[in-house]
Amino acid sequence: MQQSEIVWTPSAELLRDANVARFMAVEGVDGFDALVRRSIDEPEWFWDAVVRFLGLRFARPYHTVLDTSGGVPWAKWFVGGALNAAESCLDRHADDPAVASDPAVVWEGEEGAVRSLTWAELRSLTDRIASGLAARGVGAGDAVGLFLPMVPETVAALLAVAKLGAIFLPIFSGYGADAVAVRLADAGAVALITADGFTRRGRVVPMKEVADEAVARVPSVHTVVVVARLGRDDVPMTGGRDVTLAALVDGRPGRRDAVALDSEHPLFVAYTSGTTGRPKGAVHVHGGFLVKVAQEVAFQTDLRPGERLFWLTDIGWIMGPWEIVGVLAGRGTLVLYDGAPDHPGPDRLWSLVERHRIGVLGVSPTLVRALMAQGDEPVRAHDLSSLRILASTGEPWNEVPWRWYFEVVGGGRCPVINISGGTEVGACFLSPHVVRPLSPCSLGGPALGMAVDVFDEAGRPVRGEVGELVCTKPWPGMTRGLWKDPQRYLDTYWSRWPGVWWHGDFASVSPDGQWFLHGRSDDTIKVAGKRLGPAEVESVVVAHPSVLEAAAVGVPDDVKGEALWVFVVPAPGAHAGDALRDELRDLVGRRLGASFRPAQVRFTAALPKTRSAKVLRRAIRAVVTGGPPGDLSGLEDPSTLDAVRKAE
Repeated sequence: MQQSEIVWTPSAELLRDANVARFMAVEGVDGFDALVRRSIDEPEWFWDAVVRFLGLRFARPYHTVLDTSGGVPWAKWFVGGALNAAESCLDRHADDPAVASDPAVVWEGEEGAVRSLTWAELRSLTDRIASGLAARGVGAGDAVGLFLPMVPETVAALLAVAKLGAIFLPIFSGYGADAVAVRLADAGAVALITADGFTRRGRVVPMKEVADEAVARVPSVHTVVVVARLGRDDVPMTGGRDVTLAALVDGRPGRRDAVALDSEHPLFVAYTSGTTGRPKGAVHVHGGFLVKVAQEVAFQTDLRPGERLFWLTDIGWIMGPWEIVGVLAGRGTLVLYDGAPDHPGPDRLWSLVERHRIGVLGVSPTLVRALMAQGDEPVRAHDLSSLRILASTGEPWNEVPWRWYFEVVGGGRCPVINISGGTEVGACFLSPHVVRPLSPCSLGGPALGMAVDVFDEAGRPVRGEVGELVCTKPWPGMTRGLWKDPQRYLDTYWSRWPGVWWHGDFASVSPDGQWFLHGRSDDTIKVAGKRLGPAEVESVVVAHPSVLEAAAVGVPDDVKGEALWVFVVPAPGAHAGDALRDELRDLVGRRLGASFRPAQVRFTAALPKTRSAKVLRRAIRAVVTGGPPGDLSGLEDPSTLDAVRKAE
């Protein structure tokens, strides 16, 4: 592997004033490389120092930072301590007279409506929701579903559930009734907070009707709270069970203290789609999730107090809880939007940045590829000078869209903080930091405190070649198992190598220490025994000017074991014919080797994706092979599967 090209270097100001730079100064650490090594070698020192530096509140101090006496997979953090994540995310800021009137949350709806809540207003709403839920029998240990669009009430509801010591279940706002019901039933939910609906590309999505159908199958749910997002007057309500949010909080006191909980008390259960069709419920806890995510937002995105962060996500994806907890813990301002990023026009996202003076912007590489196809003009039409940090997650980058994001959107002055982790990780394994130089598409290196490595198939560390991403030590944000299924947790993450977390991603490390991802290893394509990550193929294909998007999958082949098929979305105005097909096959063969020349290149109008813009390659493979597609509840547009079926 060649040396990585450096396209961005930190300024003297960042090297002095960045949050992580100030942390190093306080702790007397000389240089970021030394900090990375010490944070991994001495995790107890590092995470204790993070708690102190960020001022995270514990009602009762912990006596032990890390306890692995029950085995590494069942590590416990901040043992003996008591806290409530809502205290550090909300109460301590709202109690400060100098901060209470500052904006905590700013929201814009797809139709253009704008609302904001100050810290004082957010606390009042949160506490009244908590009191209303408590009056209806919700208490510590109870599960409460959050089936909501990204509106201010979603933030308050999450914090209210946390304050009670109940467990919130973040549920993707676009799910159908089956997917909602499965998650509520698995967790034994006693309550659901939903909305009358929201708009997506100008069309009403009626959430309450979906919620009713789901709750009818979950007898444990005794309360359904309805947020009036659209103000519909035709929302069906079931007497005794259903209550509007306005009625729930009416007359409730505007002040309620958070319940002090053991550090390992569950905060939420995040369900992630499984390839078997059965969702996995990753359990996250008050102490570990708060500390890890607060550190990430502070040290990776370098969010400053009062600065505005917007991440295009949904409460049902891990980045929803991540941004709520991390931004509020750092006293930043959280910007929310509950519509499509290109509606009513291709400049909607950029106008949002301009209008709300966003400092930190987070998107997926897939979304950038789609917006890039609209050209530079929608971006250049808006003043994006407020941007300081560009961020991304969700899929590996290709170089052309990465450079467009860096150069056109960020003007070459904003680092791309490309993070990678997952729902079960509760945070990220890899991340650039603003005090280090940056290369295109790079993930920088290990996130602080994360003992990540790249293993070959024999479990040996490798450099300069693609291998399996692993983590050899526990971290605070890791899932505390899968809900009601400890053996599945051990089998999924800890069974390949003893005491080592196997993540299921292909990764590599360049000679100069830059880390890169190459797609899911369970998406691995094996042609005549040779392994290939789909992202390697897709990077080559999308570099062609006639290609907008691409997805590579392996299809069973009697001779080679698997044959490489590539599904291509042509760029606007491109001619999708045999000539382009042959060009793309030849291009892959030249770049990756003749044995990897695709057996098929098929043109499709769209690729199946989740709302968070991840391409569902297993769904494409299932269409081709006729096999089971697994869990498709996160699929944003089912018609994209028909597009794949019609691909030529």
